[in-house]
Amino acid sequence: MKKGLFTLAFCALALYAEQSTVRVSKQYGVNYLPLIVIEDQKLIEKQAKAAGLGEVKTEWITFSSGANGNDALIAGQVDLVSGGVAPFLRLWDKTKGKVKGLVALDRASYYFNANDPRIKTLRDLKKGDRIAVSAIKSSFQAVLLQMATAKEFGIENYDKFDSQTVTLKQPDALLQLISDAKEIAVHVATEPFNTLEVQSPSVHPILSSREIVGDLHTNLMVWTSEDFYVKNPKLAKAVYAAFAEAIDWINADKKRAAQLYLRVVKSRESFELIYGIIENDDLQYAIKPTENTTLFSDFLYSVGAIKSKPTSWKELFFEINH
Repeated sequence: MKKGLFTLAFCALALYAEQSTVRVSKQYGVNYLPLIVIEDQKLIEKQAKAAGLGEVKTEWITFSSGANGNDALIAGQVDLVSGGVAPFLRLWDKTKGKVKGLVALDRASYYFNANDPRIKTLRDLKKGDRIAVSAIKSSFQAVLLQMATAKEFGIENYDKFDSQTVTLKQPDALLQLISDAKEIAVHVATEPFNTLEVQSPSVHPILSSREIVGDLHTNLMVWTSEDFYVKNPKLAKAVYAAFAEAIDWINADKKRAAQLYLRVVKSRESFELIYGIIENDDLQYAIKPTENTTLFSDFLYSVGAIKSKPTSWKELFFEINH
């Protein structure tokens, strides 16, 4: 009898045991600074221990786009994906809401930079002008290009430049944009790549996502599956607390945050450049998404890219962020 009770108790503990490892995807750039802080200071491990979960290990995987992160999440290779709003919305729609946002990372802009003085607006693009994005059609950069094109040429022409987009990691796109070879004509960039690009005498800005949307918007976020969220309630809260702590830490001392970024990513950029980006009002680290997040889902719905249309950002995020 005692043996049977012990077996039942052990099975119950196993059933409710939470993961001892959490796998997180990350990408390149200053906008991902909260993730860099969390990894460097082991904040998920810290918050998990405080929640009574014991020793939790965090594994970090770098991808070039949120679309790649989505593939890994579906395949069960990661638990948390970081990336732009657009690839998240596609997976939210595909899974019928079984994947939702856990936290937002920032409120920021993307920047369209060109290396030909002929190109001053989208109307100046010719058929041979290639446009670099992190993933064709599915990335946030690609969707912003479609939104800008729809605004300029009409919604029926939203995909006018899709055939001219090429997939490049942002560091690679930077190098190609400023090179004499001019293999690409435009790069849709985040920081610090935008600032590095416009420092080149051959590169100039032609558009920003702030102009397309009308204001700053949630740019990057972290999402996960309902399965992970429900089966690991304490761990999910610990992860949320880690992001909150990291964002508060950044906002409390942006000089300190710039120094950490330079040290961890082994960046060759100057402190003045990185600090200037972090303290600029065009980049704000915030865990809450902006109300205008649904502008992107409205657009994707209008062109048939997603089948469901959320009426509020709260439909897109787990309750912990409401």
